[in-house]
Amino acid sequence: MKEQLLEAWASFWGARNPREKALLTWGSVVLAMVIAWSVLWSPAQEGRAHLLEQLPGMQRELAQMTAQANEARALTGVAQGVAPTGGALKDALTASLSDHGLNPIQVQVIGSAVQIQLKNASFPAWTAWLDDVRRQFKVQVSEAHVTALKEDGQVDLTASLQPATIK
Repeated sequence: MKEQLLEAWASFWGARNPREKALLTWGSVVLAMVIAWSVLWSPAQEGRAHLLEQLPGMQRELAQMTAQANEARALTGVAQGVAPTGGALKDALTASLSDHGLNPIQVQVIGSAVQIQLKNASFPAWTAWLDDVRRQFKVQVSEAHVTALKEDGQVDLTASLQPATIK
């Protein structure tokens, strides 16, 4: 196949006079330059111009996002210092218990602590809840009495939680 193409080209080229050969050569060079310009150079140049137009806006957006990230980091420290106490802590813990599917027998405020009593509760669910409220409401367990039941993983418990800032 390759030989046939070369032979066809050689016979075509050999049949041309020098003037035709020069015209075909220069026409091919011009055609190659037009194709290279329209396929390679022009799109790249237009894309570069488009990016240069968008760059100032993108830099403004980056500066704004950086400022917002810095503000969020600063506000994180402030938010971590706010922990509910007293009745607000009792209400927050009661709502959180029901959100986690734990039904308390009693939730009461005793001094600065909130005492919670659960009967026949899942111990893994309670520890997961305790870890969640420890991080969310910044509380610590000041006292806990846990009694294992015959059923695996089930317990009766009484726990007192107080804000972590109180020792």
